[in-house]
Amino acid sequence: MSLPPVIAIDGPTASGKGTVAMQVANRLGFHYLDSGALYRLVALASQQKGISPSDSCALGELAFAMQIEFKNGLIFLGNIDVTWAIRDESIGVLASQIAVYPEVRDALLALQKGFRRAPGLVADGRDMASRIFTDAVLKVFLTASVQARAERRYKQLIAKGISARMDVLLQDLQERDARDIQRATAPLKQVEGAHLLDTSNLSIDQAVERVLSWYQEVSRN
Repeated sequence: MSLPPVIAIDGPTASGKGTVAMQVANRLGFHYLDSGALYRLVALASQQKGISPSDSCALGELAFAMQIEFKNGLIFLGNIDVTWAIRDESIGVLASQIAVYPEVRDALLALQKGFRRAPGLVADGRDMASRIFTDAVLKVFLTASVQARAERRYKQLIAKGISARMDVLLQDLQERDARDIQRATAPLKQVEGAHLLDTSNLSIDQAVERVLSWYQEVSRN
């Protein structure tokens, strides 16, 4: 029996891949996996338990033992709603730091694969196409210029009432990109056969329509 289809969308921080992936999933009636949230959950839990960001073994054990639930658009760690807590910028920075450890990535491997259920899955992250769902029917590498990504992140933070500086955001994104691209385990890259989607000058709706049209093409083959 064939496995449910997967659309794998990879890309750098603040490229818009999460928003695009969620809307594509909604349009198709598919399940949605925000793999970046899993690393943010590890970061939050490690902070709560006082685990050092450099203790890769302890972080791997923590990731393996976490009780996580995605329900009605909310994210629960144990029985606590942490949907907004994991979106804090400091948690994002910490998540990027601990995501380089093979112990953490390996611990989350089975959890991510478990999201593959009928009628299908849209998964976004850094290594969805290169490592987690290598047999995805559609692979997309969604990116944007670092300037465009910094501007988007700035607007998001200001809209939430959070103070931000463009120069700090630019530096943070450049550092995260370097960590993602240079890490030894599952580095961020456009895999062979993946469609490149540069959203620097595209709206979310335009990006969603592009992905849906690609999926319709592969579904007909």
